Amino acid sequence: MATLDRLACMIFDIDGTLSRTNQLIFATFNHVAERHLGRAFTPQEIIGLFGPPEEGAVEKVFGADMVPGIMDEMCAFYREHHHAMAEAHAGMPSILAMLQEHGVRLAVFTGKGRRTAAITLEALGMTSFFEHVVTGNDVRCFKPHPEGIQQVLDSFRVSPRETVMVGDSLSDLRAARGAGVAIAAVLWDAYDRQRVIDAQPDFRFDTVQEFDAWCRAHVNGET
Repeated sequence: MATLDRLACMIFDIDGTLSRTNQLIFATFNHVAERHLGRAFTPQEIIGLFGPPEEGAVEKVFGADMVPGIMDEMCAFYREHHHAMAEAHAGMPSILAMLQEHGVRLAVFTGKGRRTAAITLEALGMTSFFEHVVTGNDVRCFKPHPEGIQQVLDSFRVSPRETVMVGDSLSDLRAARGAGVAIAAVLWDAYDRQRVIDAQPDFRFDTVQEFDAWCRAHVNGET
């Protein structure tokens, strides 16, 4: 279990944490799969392809030569359908604003690629909250490796003991532990809910309201 001396920095995952984007991700991948392969993939099959950012999944399925064109098609579909198929989890923008107002430094560490991460943060009006964004294109070692968290710690010059990783997956939990930072497991949209619970995160939140109350208590020195 990591020790949290004070709350100076929070690092957020995107999908399932800040935003409800899973259905958009599945639809985007199947848009190009049906067009080029004549088949669709199940959600579990698509989840199994990720770890690396989208380019890695595309290369596995379509081959290296197809990556640039498929990525352009995917990003166009992802952007076009974002408003209809994705949204911020209710309450998260106000939490980010409150943390920012209290001087907590905010960053993102996501397995998403740079292009789709930028589309989502922009579409949800969240870009301005984050001083540093680490995507799957910005690391040599993907989650659950802690490289992305370490990049944020180095950039902000903050200690692991004053930093919290906020995420919904086992890879977020393992990355946090590898970096020595506390993990706040948020389970309101988690695919791997029970395994995350079984891994005994430092903090656990089943609703955005619970997470909001915890954040407010910490910035107001009530803990």
